[in-house]
Amino acid sequence: MRALSKVGFLFLLATVMLGCKSDKSTQSEPSWVTIFNGKDLDGWLPKVKGYPLNENPLNTFRVKDGALVVSYDGYEDFGESYGHIFYKNPYSSYRLKLQYRFAGEQARGGQSWATKNSGVMIHCQSPESMGVDQSFPVSIEVQLLGGITEGELRPTANLCTPGMHVIMNDSLVTEHCIPSSSETYYGDEWIDLEILAIRDSLFTHFINGEAVMSYSKPIIGGEYNTLEGRDGEAVESGYISLQSESHPIEFKNIEILDLDN
Repeated sequence: MRALSKVGFLFLLATVMLGCKSDKSTQSEPSWVTIFNGKDLDGWLPKVKGYPLNENPLNTFRVKDGALVVSYDGYEDFGESYGHIFYKNPYSSYRLKLQYRFAGEQARGGQSWATKNSGVMIHCQSPESMGVDQSFPVSIEVQLLGGITEGELRPTANLCTPGMHVIMNDSLVTEHCIPSSSETYYGDEWIDLEILAIRDSLFTHFINGEAVMSYSKPIIGGEYNTLEGRDGEAVESGYISLQSESHPIEFKNIEILDLDN
């Protein structure tokens, strides 16, 4: 969404609404919780296409130097080994923040569009409900892209919608991916990502503290929908997962502020 002033207004409105909902005399303020401990994958569930839940083929997901690393040094050919690693708990209204960076070369056999391409999936279907050969969970994808050629724009924190549609600027969006208004980042620097999700009412992506995308009202439907008989169903909650799409990427300082507590 390019009208950032409107994004800021919606963010402020959501904050006020949540504040009005809470009785401060009986409820404590929510606090940030670290959901990745920087030591191991405790609490995280890998799901890679072609493998059952909780198998981590070729050590795709690992921990190194305090970061959750998606690596392909054990792959001879990536093929279609799309994967995701899910946090164990679902959420509805929350703020999620983390840092990420692309590092290293794309795996052999990865698609050209997947170069410096990954994502954070939110409001996902449960990992248990994914099929063995399913490529992507039905979810909202906060698509992460890195710049490849200097001068060619490639924004990050975009919106992609595997198996979903959303409302943006009062219109139903059925395109699979919509670019954000972010800058392009060409190097291997750490980038701050924050995501605000308020049930199905408001979603906003922030890069390095700046709002770059906003939308609302996700419903099930469209390309990559594997949930039969559920087209048009509103999505008010779900799981969070980090994507494996053939280019090495690292995540660290993953924290969540549960606004429902």
